[in-house]
Amino acid sequence: MTTLSPQVTKNVDHWSSELFDENTRSEIQSLKNNLEELEDRFYKNLDFGTGGMRGIMGVGTNRINKYTLGRNTQGLSNYLKKYYSKQKLKVAIAYDCRHNSKTFAKIVADVFSANGIEVFLFEDLRATPELSFAVKQLNCQCGIVLTASHNPPEYNGYKVYWEDGGQLVPPHDKAIISIINDLEYSEVNFSAQDDLIHVIGKEIDDVFINASVQNGVLLENKDEYRKNLSIVFTSLHGTSITAVPETLKRAGYTNVHIVEEQATPDGDFPTVKSPNPEEPEALEMALKLAEKVNADIVIGTDPDCDRLGIAVRDLEGKLTLLNGNQTMVIMTKFLLEQWKGLAKINGNQFVGSTIVSTPMLPKLTEHYGVECKIGLTGFKWIAKMIEEYPTMDFIGGGEESFGFMVGDFVRDKDAVTATLLACEIAALTKANNCSFYQELIALYNTHGFYKERLISITKKGKKGAEEIQTLMQQARENPQKTINSFGVVQIDDYLASTSKNTETNTLTTLAVPKANVLIFTTTDGSKIALRPSGTEPKIKYYISVNELLENSKDFDAVHKKLEDKIDAIINSMELL
Repeated sequence: MTTLSPQVTKNVDHWSSELFDENTRSEIQSLKNNLEELEDRFYKNLDFGTGGMRGIMGVGTNRINKYTLGRNTQGLSNYLKKYYSKQKLKVAIAYDCRHNSKTFAKIVADVFSANGIEVFLFEDLRATPELSFAVKQLNCQCGIVLTASHNPPEYNGYKVYWEDGGQLVPPHDKAIISIINDLEYSEVNFSAQDDLIHVIGKEIDDVFINASVQNGVLLENKDEYRKNLSIVFTSLHGTSITAVPETLKRAGYTNVHIVEEQATPDGDFPTVKSPNPEEPEALEMALKLAEKVNADIVIGTDPDCDRLGIAVRDLEGKLTLLNGNQTMVIMTKFLLEQWKGLAKINGNQFVGSTIVSTPMLPKLTEHYGVECKIGLTGFKWIAKMIEEYPTMDFIGGGEESFGFMVGDFVRDKDAVTATLLACEIAALTKANNCSFYQELIALYNTHGFYKERLISITKKGKKGAEEIQTLMQQARENPQKTINSFGVVQIDDYLASTSKNTETNTLTTLAVPKANVLIFTTTDGSKIALRPSGTEPKIKYYISVNELLENSKDFDAVHKKLEDKIDAIINSMELL
């Protein structure tokens, strides 16, 4: 690249003006000889994706910084004042362990207060589900959490929550984005009204943790079961250390071993390549400690404590990592059993999940006479289901990306309560001379053995975004007729809102909002979903295959058959 595009040049010149602080102008000046970097920083505005706005920190319109956060907050303030014109406005703000999160949270609080909005700002880092809880607890119209979940250390982000405690959804999201896009940076008011900013902490912690215990407990008066369970827990340098250990303690778990090397919050995440519980390497230290203390279960959470990874002992006693789909189906099964035991299932209940999660879940819920509602990727859509069906009872919800929500007291994926629920299941099964793993196999016996795998391909920067767009366009315009020698019988295009039966060449309408997702179904029941990430520079391929498992003794053989089938699909689609 020898020259900047006209729009980038215009943005760079604007950000070099006196409107922006000296540090900003100085950083731009230092990049004048790196045109490729300037292009990437200024070629677009950061977008709101499935989890809000997330990006690399630094100067630029395509970065997380004081001005992009300020502009978003100003736009959000304008919308709140318009939408809730007759109400006193209140906002709750939390932040995680990432670099600059505390500073950014204060900047966001300043802008809200400058616009006359009362702010409840957590005194220190807190788990994201506690922010969702606080929004409802404090009767706020809105909430913000500064986090980039499991992204690398150079990232940060800005999640927006609405008055129900769920993340921002239509029609509010588009309306707010429209207002933000029309804003000039000169319109952002950074002049805080300090008397409108209230610092909160323990008073919310106690209520949240008690609610987590109330919702996550399966075993009434069974503390002997809990004391007999050996748990290893790691917060992976994140915020869960502020909530999970205390939640387990209040529930009655006394045999909890914390990975001390990872217990201190640290935005560099120094002991892991990625603080992502989806990655086996992230739990290596926890697994080593588990072998040392002969633990029954290992649990690790991501930096903002909304997702969890679990390892349990398999049939040979070896610690084995479960994926998000496996965790979801077994947690759902035990919640359904609890509701059934209390005679609370009457046909007016539902479970929530997403279009890229395992097809096994609807089969499981149908077995109990409970509906499984399926929405787009992201827990904001599960939270929206609760609002859309107020006369129905919400039991729980999950998605393949290691997130689960127990009940509706929190309206987002919640690793605090889900950790407790996982321990309850492990304690109960151990007391019954069974195991977490055996229960999973039993589910496969009953409902079919479903196996999933996620392939993520990273494509960074402007060029990468264009490549992802091209891949999706090609998949739509020239879809594969066969995948792994099996014919494609159905193509669901969520951008066009159509489901095509390729055998009859008929179209039906998909009853969910539009999204850039394609799902191919083959004659053997395999499903392959293509979806650009809303928060990372990645295109994701979700692969699901299944077989009957008539005898538990055949588990290993069928498991290998499914793994081989996934490998064959990957080769057929030339993904790796």
